[in-house]
Amino acid sequence: MRISRRAFIQTAAAMGASLAWGGEARASMVKWTEKRDLYPEGVASGDPDPNSVILWTRRPFGEPRRHVLTVEVAEDDTFRRVVAQAKAPVLASADWTTRVLVGGLKPAHVYWYRFTDAKGNGSRIGRTITAPAADDPRPVNFAFVSCQSVNEGKLNAYRRMIFEDEHAAPEEQLGFVHHLGDFIYDVVEYPDEVKTRYDRTIYEVARIPDGGKSGNLHYPLTVDGYRAVYRGYLADPDLQDARARWPFVAMWDNHEFSWQGWQSIQQAGGPPRPGQSIKVAANQAWFEYMPARVKAPSGTFETFGPPPVKDVKIEKWDANGLGDEPNNLKAINSLIAYRALRYGKHLDLIITDQHSYRSPDPFSDHSLGRLGDWKDYNGMFPDDAMQILDGGRAFSGGNPPAEIRFQEQSIPNPQRNAPPQTILGATQKAWFKDKLRKSTATWKIWGCSLGCLDWRADPENLPAGLTKKPWPKGRFANLGGGDHGSAWVERKEIYELVRDAKITGFAIVSGDRHSFWAGYAAAELPPGNFEPVGLSFVGASLASPGVMEAYEHRLAKDLPLRPLYLADRPGGAKPDWTFNMLLKHGVRSCLDYARNFDLEQARKLSNPALSPHLEFVDMGGHGYAKVRLSGDEMRTEFVCIPRPITRSERPDGGPLRYRVVHTAPLWRVGEHPLLEQQVLEGDIGLSS
Repeated sequence: MRISRRAFIQTAAAMGASLAWGGEARASMVKWTEKRDLYPEGVASGDPDPNSVILWTRRPFGEPRRHVLTVEVAEDDTFRRVVAQAKAPVLASADWTTRVLVGGLKPAHVYWYRFTDAKGNGSRIGRTITAPAADDPRPVNFAFVSCQSVNEGKLNAYRRMIFEDEHAAPEEQLGFVHHLGDFIYDVVEYPDEVKTRYDRTIYEVARIPDGGKSGNLHYPLTVDGYRAVYRGYLADPDLQDARARWPFVAMWDNHEFSWQGWQSIQQAGGPPRPGQSIKVAANQAWFEYMPARVKAPSGTFETFGPPPVKDVKIEKWDANGLGDEPNNLKAINSLIAYRALRYGKHLDLIITDQHSYRSPDPFSDHSLGRLGDWKDYNGMFPDDAMQILDGGRAFSGGNPPAEIRFQEQSIPNPQRNAPPQTILGATQKAWFKDKLRKSTATWKIWGCSLGCLDWRADPENLPAGLTKKPWPKGRFANLGGGDHGSAWVERKEIYELVRDAKITGFAIVSGDRHSFWAGYAAAELPPGNFEPVGLSFVGASLASPGVMEAYEHRLAKDLPLRPLYLADRPGGAKPDWTFNMLLKHGVRSCLDYARNFDLEQARKLSNPALSPHLEFVDMGGHGYAKVRLSGDEMRTEFVCIPRPITRSERPDGGPLRYRVVHTAPLWRVGEHPLLEQQVLEGDIGLSS
């Protein structure tokens, strides 16, 4: 249904956006001369629906008074068929950014847009696409991306994505890009203080005014600091080109606020600190720089209107682990970004916030360091012990153990009286579950910035002598923590809803792990009841360093467990990434491969109980993922590029490592989903 003009005005006002309304096409009367230097962060669009889309730019001026731009929207890139034109105010109080909600547009339609100042100085031309109508049966194509640290890498993946999209048939082109977070990194290195990390050059991003510092990491504490980082990131030409080609549908992850922070607590390498004012500042900068359908606290067309808060220590928590302190509640609710997007007949995209409402980390108690010799296992921790900690006072039907045991040691259970871990929080989770129940689209896609697939290993199969003490038989290890891969109680609640409500076509797209994963959404793994209810994917980082890069540079050559992560070839060649094999096949496969480099033989030693939920894992991947949804299948393609240390000047963004596609037919109620894998080009190594 087309929105009425009155409702459209109310919607625009709530989002702090100016508005434009489409009409009859006519030739542009605006004298426009492109001056990209006056619009240094380019243009962008976001959150399309069938009849409207948000447009964005930044045009700084020398004097602080209010200025007005003209925005035009056309059906052609020469602007001979302009369908909407409006005034777009820019103010110093919004860091000279402007957001315009353009309505009255046609569904599933490509439009072109540009901004012009009073003197005729124009922005570059942007391209955007409206969503198809809710009953449109055509397939849906989108990409999902995350983790673009331009401080330590380059965004060649966007150049590849643009090149391929420009050469694709119209029905295969992307409709939008779903950005799952870490659009910026709040922690910034300065090249004059640290020139390299691993083999990477440290590139200039920004100098943060009135910020904090932890080691060589600088981080913002005010809105001006966050704005400086956004401007630094948006100076990247490939990011600018991507935002000018497609509408983005964005959600923040941790680094848009604080590296180790949660709710309104700020933490970056040191102790946690009350950060209510910092959280509000982060929300304001995200609002100003990301064109999204979110409501400004001010309820006005032009400014964010940050609510006044004090930085006060949180000392009381409710039954779900939410800080009851009034300033905390005001800060985290200053911008509510979880939302849903309907895109044709086949897609309901349900997007959640994984940081603003999450409970305290159940795995961070210092007493856990005294639990046996688990540190001898390079960070592996007993999987069943982590499930006890995750469950808190609700574990085992409300009868959690008083102690946690590993090997000969035991400690008091630090979570015995704590609520179960929640990443979504009670209010958001209820909203999310309601959206799932009510979805009528063929595919219900959960846009979750944090991965949902378990990280497991089977160190019980290590030969004697590699560690001081043997790992207890019958107990798996876990290598995760911090995401839905180790939030078993909450994940089970969601997956059981999917099962009990007889929901088919449920799938998850996620990021943050700096690696590619493909598998199944299942509440339990063996020895529990393995019952997949959907699909689960993790996209690799666009640029940010991953764990394999860290291991190549920092994992000790004489570490007894090194073959579980890296297999060193004779002659000093680059080691093979056996970490992929550890997660997919287990210890025995890793050790055999490191001795013989015979992949087929190593796979024969795979532990079938370890990871029936995994079909693919590449802990060293970079790139992006593409999704194609139709009435009968979901197709997810991983496009993996070499480590993006320097910018490729090739128009295609440089070579590929591999391209692999995972296809699943739509399953019926009572059936389990089934993924089929096909390598289209390149070498996936030890990833499957």
